[in-house]
Amino acid sequence: MATRPSGRAPDALRPVSIEPGFARHAEGSVLIRMGGTEVLCAASVESRVPPFLRGQGKGWVTAEYGMLPRATHTRGGREAAKGRQSGRTQEIQRLIGRSLRAVVDLKALGEMSITVDCDVLNADGGTRCASITGAWVALRLALETLVRNRVLASVPLTAQLAAVSCGLTGAGAVLDLDYDEDSAAAADANFVLTEAGGIVEIQGTAEQAPFSEEQFHDLMRLARIGTGQLFAAQREAVDTALAASGGAR
Repeated sequence: MATRPSGRAPDALRPVSIEPGFARHAEGSVLIRMGGTEVLCAASVESRVPPFLRGQGKGWVTAEYGMLPRATHTRGGREAAKGRQSGRTQEIQRLIGRSLRAVVDLKALGEMSITVDCDVLNADGGTRCASITGAWVALRLALETLVRNRVLASVPLTAQLAAVSCGLTGAGAVLDLDYDEDSAAAADANFVLTEAGGIVEIQGTAEQAPFSEEQFHDLMRLARIGTGQLFAAQREAVDTALAASGGAR
């Protein structure tokens, strides 16, 4: 069996770090690094909701996603200059938004909106998964800010959330694909999971030939291993931020 381009074991994540407070003006923010992928996630709070939610006593959580022009090997044009977002951008930001909403009690949030901006500074595979993992921390920190400012009585999160990619390559089933692996994978999947074991979303695609249920279970097993490590990194980032703000609890 072939080895991975990075030399990692099949069940090894790339080096992960989550730096809280990177965007100093946002209610909650982190810079998440997963190998060569770096994403700035910043959560902003507004005291209003979309028109379809007005008067219902519920809040809203959404996300926006984008890549800097030189986040990839060649320059990509700014979507704002083109006047429209690509289908890929829309699909990813919808994924991030609905993943976050799945673990927020919108009724307890009240009539306010939180937007998490996920801007990819450097891309080396797995940007949507890094965005979701970082966005959860940014959202948690924004909610902690609201509690600290006595806007909310408690943090209205129902679960801890993280995401990771897995794939089938020449090295077999592997965890956390970088760009070299992702571009040549026979199949790849993105797993959005909760710490308690819940499944929020799974996106899986066969790039060459159909894969088996047994291979899918191999990918799921790896995803559980990977998200377990990501949950620990998230908790460490939250603890660091709360200790710095004097809000550790």
